[in-house]
Amino acid sequence: MLEKEDTGLVVVDLQDKLMPVIERREEIAKNVIMLVHLARLFNLPVLLTEQHSKWLGSTLQEIREVLPEYSPVEKIDFNCCAVDLFNRNLERMGLKNIILAGVESHICIMQTCIGLLAKGYQIHIPQDAVGSRKEENRQVGLELMRGVGAVITSTETVIYQILKRGNTKEFREMLKLVK
Repeated sequence: MLEKEDTGLVVVDLQDKLMPVIERREEIAKNVIMLVHLARLFNLPVLLTEQHSKWLGSTLQEIREVLPEYSPVEKIDFNCCAVDLFNRNLERMGLKNIILAGVESHICIMQTCIGLLAKGYQIHIPQDAVGSRKEENRQVGLELMRGVGAVITSTETVIYQILKRGNTKEFREMLKLVK
């Protein structure tokens, strides 16, 4: 179960030049935006990465607009855990649970998931907030991550786990996006 006190969001490589070739890109972007809104509402830490931004561009504008702060960790490694700045930022956050979203499911998401699991984090992958260029590769990534111990979930499941109850200010705010 996700608890707001020890949960953070990691958004991987939703970049201008990569997203046009990703299947289900609009759904992925919409769901990541909802997760970022959830993070802002509950002050969950957000860690953003960009894979070689010189080639793949910066994070999608619609995601940058909702981030509490735009300060991506630049990387060339597929596994975010191979990047010192990523690890330092993550350690400062003091998390137990990580919601991992972005692209590509079978490459950066999978390798980062395995790296984070090895560090002792509980990893929650909203299957509707990760993608790949081909649906088969997204499915392979999800299966591999489930096999190594990640929780494969959905954006709405994550949202309602953090919300815990209805009829709150936060519930009403998130309901506007979930509808």
